[in-house]
Amino acid sequence: MSLAKHDRISAEDTPAPAAGRPPLRTALATVITPVAPWLLAVGLALAALNLRPAISALAPLLEEVRADLGMSGTVAGLLTSVPALCFAVFGVTAPALSRKYGPVAVVAAGMAAVAAGLGLRSLAGGTGVFLASSALALAGIAVSNILMPVIVKRYFPDRIGSMTGLYTMALSLGAAGAGAITVPVASALGDSWRLGIGVWALPAVLAATVWLTVLIRGRAVPAAPAPATAADGNGTARATTTMTRPDGTPVRLLRSPTAWALACFFGLQATAAYIIMGWLPQIFRDAGVPAGTAGVLFAVAMGLSVPLSFVVPRLATRMRRQGPLLTVLASCGLAGYAGLWLAPHGGAWAWAALLGIANCSFPVALAMLGLRARSAHGVVRLSAFAQSTGYLISLPGPLIVGVLNETTGSWSLPLLFMATLMALQIVAGVLAGRDRHIEDGA
Repeated sequence: MSLAKHDRISAEDTPAPAAGRPPLRTALATVITPVAPWLLAVGLALAALNLRPAISALAPLLEEVRADLGMSGTVAGLLTSVPALCFAVFGVTAPALSRKYGPVAVVAAGMAAVAAGLGLRSLAGGTGVFLASSALALAGIAVSNILMPVIVKRYFPDRIGSMTGLYTMALSLGAAGAGAITVPVASALGDSWRLGIGVWALPAVLAATVWLTVLIRGRAVPAAPAPATAADGNGTARATTTMTRPDGTPVRLLRSPTAWALACFFGLQATAAYIIMGWLPQIFRDAGVPAGTAGVLFAVAMGLSVPLSFVVPRLATRMRRQGPLLTVLASCGLAGYAGLWLAPHGGAWAWAALLGIANCSFPVALAMLGLRARSAHGVVRLSAFAQSTGYLISLPGPLIVGVLNETTGSWSLPLLFMATLMALQIVAGVLAGRDRHIEDGA
């Protein structure tokens, strides 16, 4: 039996063992050799490394792409909103695909989609093909992004912290590395933006190859114990994972102020992140910063999350209220925006560093998802609600920035808009950071 087939035997659909016979999962684990952990770890790191270059490699070369394809500022703004749209639309399909094919098979297919999308994007002769191929790559990223934590929890149950650190570090390195070296690579390959962004299909091919190897060579590993079950009206086993308040009434996330505060905060911090990923290099270039230097500055903004991601979430979990921490992080963002407005060239390195610190709101948002629910089932529901709603909230931001820049011919009004969103992020962060749980009601 392949690893993918084993993965499809989930806790919910495994039948109860008959008397006198060992559970099916136990029997499988005794006759099938597990896959080498190092191979899964390599695959995990390579997959995470490919979750951001499709976005961050484009930003330093966006001016050349727009000129070559005749892309308007509005369409370029739409392009910076496509990642959030794809994450919201395609990400919700990941659980169903995982149940049907197994997470390993889905991640392998996701990496193949990333490679194909990036390759086709570098060959695009028009804006339509460019957007469609970008959507293909981002669809692969969306499903893989959702399933990375599932892979960690399922196959490294005793090393969740260290493997999550590996995954987060690789993701940040992929984002920062693509921003830093895409322009030099394009210059070395004949000043071709097509080769500059197309070369990032190669790491995705490598990741897809590793995950295909895991799928072919992999064997079943013991999965997490099945949740407690009860019989429904037809005598069929069902999971008893109903989330209720202390008085026994069911929790409705649509009526939970805490859930909505988290969703709004997640959406606003995602908006800020995608605006930075989509437009920061262009802001620097329009201020007279050379393209190569703008790429390095962008890498600084993205790369600061590598070391800080190990520190900031731990600090957040030790605080009863995360509002003060989120206020400090957002204040760094406000200072960075002010610097871009007043002296974008002279203080470029400082503004990039401040914006990089502000981007650490993302790992705090992930940490708060686990702090605002009392049960594991509550965390799953809250995470799905906050992230899917948040990504939808983040959709208009990058597009509006592009429209404002094209309409006014400067970055003053877009930066004012970005600062306004950052101020709203502080309000949402204070509300989301209160010491409350979704099961507590209003």
